[in-house]
Amino acid sequence: MKKYQVRTDLVIDSIDSLNDKNILVKKDMIGNILVTSVLVKEEYETKLNKKRGRYTTIEFDDVTDFNNRNKVIKVFSTYLKKLLKELNINDNSTALIVGLGNEHSSPDALGPKTVDNIIVTSHLFKLNKNAVDEGFRCVSAFNPGVMGITGIETLDLIKNVVNTVKPDFVIVIDALAASSISRVNKTIQMTDSGIHPGSGVGNSRKEISKEILGIPVIAVGIPTVVDAVTIVSDTIQYMIKHFSYTEANINNPANKLSIKKTNYLKKEVKELDIENKKKYIGLLGELTDEEIHSLIYEVLSPIDYNLMVTPKEVDFLIDKLSETLSKGINSVLHKKVNNT
Repeated sequence: MKKYQVRTDLVIDSIDSLNDKNILVKKDMIGNILVTSVLVKEEYETKLNKKRGRYTTIEFDDVTDFNNRNKVIKVFSTYLKKLLKELNINDNSTALIVGLGNEHSSPDALGPKTVDNIIVTSHLFKLNKNAVDEGFRCVSAFNPGVMGITGIETLDLIKNVVNTVKPDFVIVIDALAASSISRVNKTIQMTDSGIHPGSGVGNSRKEISKEILGIPVIAVGIPTVVDAVTIVSDTIQYMIKHFSYTEANINNPANKLSIKKTNYLKKEVKELDIENKKKYIGLLGELTDEEIHSLIYEVLSPIDYNLMVTPKEVDFLIDKLSETLSKGINSVLHKKVNNT
C-alpha cells in the first residue's frame, strides 16, 4: 500500500504519528486544559513536515460554555504573552494582525471573524499619540481575503501592507486541518515558525514567515476541518477501543452498565492483541494505524470521496472560537483590556 500523507497543520498530530522520544515535548495540565510545548529543531523538519520553531498547542473540551471559554482565553493569553517575551517583543512594539481565510465559508472564516473583534489603535496614534491612554499599543489589522476571490497572492498583499505600516511583528490567524476528530474545534496552535495558508487541505499558498517578511511572525490557528480518511480511520480505532473495553469489562457484574457510557472511549484501555482484533474486525485487525489510513485513502481518493468535513454547528463554533482568540490577543496586546 502507498504511504498515506496525513493532512494536518498540527505539530502534535505529526509527533503522535512519528512517535520519536527524542523530540523536546513538555506537557502541562491547567485544570482540564492540556498545553503541549514543542521545540522543533532543524533535524526534525523533514520527519515532522513542520518548520523549525516553537509550537504551543492548547487542547480543551468546549468553548461554547461561558466559564470554559474564559478559562481557555486565560490560558491562551498566558502562553501568547510568553511567546512574545521569548521573541523579545516588548510592550511598545507595534503589531499587525492578519486574518487569513474566506469569510464567506464558515469553517474558513476564523481569521476574518477574529480580526473583526481586534482592538485597532494605529489610526489613533497617528492622529494624536499623546491622546492614547497608557496601556494600549499601536495595532493595525486587516483581512486579505483569499486568492480565489481577489486574484492576488495573499503573501503579496501582506508584504505590501507590512512595507507600508512597518509593524514590529505580525500575528497571522487561520483555520487549520487536523488528523484527529478529537482535536477539531478543540485545539489552538501558536508558533513562531510562520504558516503556509491552506497546506492542511492541499491548497498551499506562499509561506508567511520571519524569513519572508523580515520581522517576527506568530501564527495562531484552530483546526476546523478533518478529511474523510481520518474520520473513517478514527472510527475504526474507536471500535477497537470499544471491543477492548468490552473484552476486559463485560464479564464483571460491576461494569455491566458502564458500557453504555460514552466517556469510556476517552479513557486509556489496554488494546486487544492481533488475534482478538481479527475476531472482531477481520483482516483489518492485522493492520497498523498507518496501514489502515493508507488503505482507506486508496479506497476513497480515486472516487473523490476523501471529503473535508466540519461539524454541522460550525457557524456557532466559529463565533465562539474567534471570540476566544480576539479576547486573548486584545488582552495581551493592550494591558488595559480585561481578557474576560
